[in-house]
Amino acid sequence: KLKVDVQELRSLLQEHERNMKYNLDSQERIYNRFEGLLKNAKIYPTWAVVVFIVFLLIVLGFYLLIVLGPHGFIGGPWKELSGSALSFTFTGLVIASTLYSLPFVVQPLHGAFESLGKTHLEAAWALGASKLDAFFTVAVPMTLRGFLTAIVLGFAHTLGEFGVVLMVGGNIPGQTKVLSIAIYDHVEVLEYSQAHTLSAGLLTFSFLVLLTVYTINRRLPIRVS
Repeated sequence: KLKVDVQELRSLLQEHERNMKYNLDSQERIYNRFEGLLKNAKIYPTWAVVVFIVFLLIVLGFYLLIVLGPHGFIGGPWKELSGSALSFTFTGLVIASTLYSLPFVVQPLHGAFESLGKTHLEAAWALGASKLDAFFTVAVPMTLRGFLTAIVLGFAHTLGEFGVVLMVGGNIPGQTKVLSIAIYDHVEVLEYSQAHTLSAGLLTFSFLVLLTVYTINRRLPIRVS
C-alpha cells in the first residue's frame, strides 16, 4: 500500500512539474512577443524620422503648399479666422520650415534621452518624485546638451533650406525672399561674385554656430536639482 502511495505522489509531482514548465514557457513566449513589440515601437519612429529627412524637398513643399493653402485643412481654417492665407506669406514660410526641420530636432533629443537610461529616473522615483517631477528635475537637466544641439541644428538647417521655402513661400521681395533664394537669384543672372559673398557668409555663420554649440556642450555642467 505504501508503494502505491509513493507512485501516486511521484506521478502528481511529475504532472505538477510539467504544468510549471508549460507556464514558464508560456510566460517566456509572451515576454518575447512583448519585447519584440517594444523594439518595433522604438524602430518605427526612427524610420519615420529618416524617411522624413530623405523625402524629396520639392514633393514635401508641394504637399505643404496644399495643406497651408486657402483650401487646406490648416490654411482653410486659418484664412477664416485671420482673413489671409498662409501660402506665400512669411508666417506660412516659418511653419513649413519648422515642420521640415523637425527631424533634425528629434534626432538629437532621441539620442540624448536614449543615452540617459532609466537608472537616474528610477532613483528619483525611489526617493518619492513623481514621473513629471523626475522628468523636469532629472531628465531635462541631464539632456540639456541634446536640447541645445537640437535647437541649433534645426535653426541652422532652416537657414539653408531652399526647396520647401521656394515652393511654400515663393520669391516675394521683402516678404518671403530669404538668403538661400537670394543666392539662387544671383546665380541665375550670372552674378557669381554676389553669390560667392552670400554663400561664404552663410557658410561662415553655420560653422561658427556649430563650433559654439559643441564648445558649450563640452563645457556645460550637468546640474540636477
